[in-house]
Amino acid sequence: MADSPYVVNVTARDFVQVVVEGSRQRPVLVDFWANWCAPCRMLAPILDKIAQELAGKLLVAKLDTEQEQALAAQLGIRSLPTVRLFHNGQPVDEFMGALPESEVRAFLDRHLPRESDPLLRQAEALLAQGQAQQAEALVEQARAADPNNPRTLLTYARTKAVLGEYAAAEQALDALPLVEHNAPEARALRARMLFDQVAAQAPDRNTLERRLATHPDDNQARYQLAAHQVIDGDYQEALEGLLALLRKDRGYGDDAARKGIIQVFELLGGSGELVSRYRVKLTSALF
Repeated sequence: MADSPYVVNVTARDFVQVVVEGSRQRPVLVDFWANWCAPCRMLAPILDKIAQELAGKLLVAKLDTEQEQALAAQLGIRSLPTVRLFHNGQPVDEFMGALPESEVRAFLDRHLPRESDPLLRQAEALLAQGQAQQAEALVEQARAADPNNPRTLLTYARTKAVLGEYAAAEQALDALPLVEHNAPEARALRARMLFDQVAAQAPDRNTLERRLATHPDDNQARYQLAAHQVIDGDYQEALEGLLALLRKDRGYGDDAARKGIIQVFELLGGSGELVSRYRVKLTSALF
C-alpha cells in the first residue's frame, strides 16, 4: 500500500534494523516476493489491507528476492511467496503460498497481542500452581472480553482438562480455527488428555508396578502404567513400556500401543533426541 507507515520495503542494508530490531517493538511480517511471481501479487493486497487495519500493531516488510538474492538465500527462502513472522528479534512462524485472507488472519491471530492476553497469562500461572478453579474464572473473563482469541480457547481447553472436564476441553479444541487444529500446543494437549483419562480410570502407579512384577503378561496394566509414567514426566519409561506392549500384542486396544507412542511424541513436540531415537525403534518394531 503506497505511502503507508505500516508497509515498508526492506533491503540487505536495513533488514536487521527494520525487521530484527524492529520486531522487538512489534511483530514484523516479512513478505518475500518477486515481480514475476503471480501468487505474490495476489497475496500482497491482503497483507497491505491487514497491516492498515491493525494500524501499527504489525509492520509488513516487503523484500524483493530478485534484488536481494544473497539475503534471500541466506535466510533459506526457496519458494515464493514466503511470509515469515519475526517477534522479539527472532523468526517465530511462517507460511508459503498465497493463502486466502481468512487463513492469513488466523495465522496472525496466533501471535499478535490481544487485550485478553494478560488475563490468560494470569490463568496459565494459576494452572501451574495447581489453582485450576481460580484459573477458570480468569479464562471466563477473557472469553467474555475477547471470544475470538484462539489462545483463549486453548487456555480454556487446558483448564477444563486439568479439572477433568474432558468433553468440554475437546469441544474447545474442536472450535479452534482450522489452522490451529494442528498447532503443537493443541496436539500436545490432546495427547495429554488421552493419558490423563487412562490414568484416571486405572489403579495407582505403585499398584500397577506390583501387578506387572507378578503378572508380566498383563497388557492392560502395562498400558495403564505407561499413562501414569507420562503424567509423571517419565517419558522414556513410558515409551519403553509401550514399545514392549507393541512388540508383544500389536492388536491390544485397537493398536493402542503404537498410538500411545505417537501421542508421547506429540507431547514432546515431535522432535528431540528421545523422539528421534524412539522413532527408529518404532519403525523397527513395525517393520
